[in-house]
Amino acid sequence: MASSKEYLNFVLEQLSDLKEITYKAMMGEYIIYYRGKIVGGIYDNRLLVKTVRSAVTLMPAAPFELPYNGAKEMLLVDNIDNKEFLNELFNAMYDELPEPKKKK
Repeated sequence: MASSKEYLNFVLEQLSDLKEITYKAMMGEYIIYYRGKIVGGIYDNRLLVKTVRSAVTLMPAAPFELPYNGAKEMLLVDNIDNKEFLNELFNAMYDELPEPKKKK
């Protein structure tokens, strides 16, 4: 099932206080970038983030879910109505995220 543009727009609005939030459409889903690094994505109308230490610490009860078959597990963010929490989460995760791969 593809994610809806409405859900994407809602998540982007929740993240609007952060600078440099971008996204890329990918086969009906959306990859979310923060300051050039992949934080996670929207898969089947679910916001999933990478499983870095700070995300696990901020969301200790968050379930691990697969964005799609064959992918690595990610953390489900179920508190998307809380803009302040999302800002804190993305800022906390940033330093732990891998640098973007250099294009050849």
